[in-house]
Amino acid sequence: MAASHLTSQRTSDHAVWNRVLALHAHVERELSLALQRRHGIGLSEYRSLEHLHHSSTSELRMQDLADKVGLGQSSVTRLVGRLETAGFAYKDLCPSDKRGVYAVITDEGRERYQAARVSYTEVLSSALNTFTADPELGPTVQSLRATHS
Repeated sequence: MAASHLTSQRTSDHAVWNRVLALHAHVERELSLALQRRHGIGLSEYRSLEHLHHSSTSELRMQDLADKVGLGQSSVTRLVGRLETAGFAYKDLCPSDKRGVYAVITDEGRERYQAARVSYTEVLSSALNTFTADPELGPTVQSLRATHS
């Protein structure tokens, strides 16, 4: 009996996780398309600007930014390079440790983030509302929203 319950729980956990992943993929796709179309930035760029914007010093060590955005060191270096080319951020050396490199948000980066944040919030809510009606994903959205209330 215990083995049957354990197998059932694993199957249930697997099904729940697959629904979370499906919901995540759908919502991320909607967000990505909206940000690219409306603001000319990708989701990783948006999230990087968000973290830099909310940093008390308007900067983060590259490794800290990589951790917050969920990227590796080389990927975040390329991402900050794109932000730098667009004028949204720049790299700065740590004065006390010349090996420490920071990403710093610019005023233009703040403006782009503020404009994109409105779209991000609207599209996120709209996507979650749409998936609430989906028989497969609706209970997952409702469950996630209930834990936040």
